[in-house]
Amino acid sequence: PPKLVNEIFDLLPQELFANRNTTFLDPVCKTGVFLREIAKRLDKGLEKEIPDRQERINHIFSRQLFGIAITELTSLLSRRSVYCSKTANGKYSVCETFDNMQGNICFERLEHTWQNGRCVFCGANRANLDRGEALETHAYQFIHTEIPEEIFKMKFDVIVGNPPYQLSDGGFGRSASPIYQKFVQQAKKLNPRFLTMIIPSRWFAGGKGLNDFRIEMLNDNHIRKLVDFENATECFPGVDIAGGICYFLWERDTTGPCEVVNIHNGIETTASRTLNEFKTFIRHSHAVPILSLIHISEPTRPY
Repeated sequence: PPKLVNEIFDLLPQELFANRNTTFLDPVCKTGVFLREIAKRLDKGLEKEIPDRQERINHIFSRQLFGIAITELTSLLSRRSVYCSKTANGKYSVCETFDNMQGNICFERLEHTWQNGRCVFCGANRANLDRGEALETHAYQFIHTEIPEEIFKMKFDVIVGNPPYQLSDGGFGRSASPIYQKFVQQAKKLNPRFLTMIIPSRWFAGGKGLNDFRIEMLNDNHIRKLVDFENATECFPGVDIAGGICYFLWERDTTGPCEVVNIHNGIETTASRTLNEFKTFIRHSHAVPILSLIHISEPTRPY
């Protein structure tokens, strides 16, 4: 929802939206809502520096906003949402400077790279997703490369997005393997100034291919804020995601404790914490002081 997207953008330094040189990337475009809401903020933030509205819009869309769609359909949806036209250079596009249909929201159909029945990039099961040219491959462009900076051949100040969460792994019933962690790790390779993504909270506990990602995240002191919804419906109305949902802010140039915000039944609890303070990640901040006392006193007690 746009309200949620703007709450995420409120985590960022707002001067980013008043700088004509700030570059933004959404590497997992679906409806284009992230890029659209950034465009609104830039349109307002650059009013004084670029007074002419059309010149300002041309600059924002051609020089500052970039996206990678996850499917051909979402590429059309995103362009329609951002440029007001499914073709960036179409008659109704609000940007006048593009000379191609994709603009800065690209999509390239890729095939998985199979090895021993699995994709070497995303771990997809060949039996499920080797389906020929007629069907979507779900070989997402952003993570199906060793060199993600080659996609646009540029650096980005801010990377944002809501990545795909899982892929069927061919197991029994509704078995699925998480994939969202690969987008976070790939985004870090680009070394942006800021990274913020909204992902399932199940990584807090690890398991199902998330153990290494869990260790990496809990020991990353560049994560400056973590907002956790225990009940995903408080974040995505009507959507049930087991384990809840969270979004985070990662800052390249600063380190320190993380501001952890727990939201449950509309009540927020906030604490400044070190994510790796215990072997098990403590989800509820109000429990940390109690556990800290136990942790301190326990070794001194003779048994």
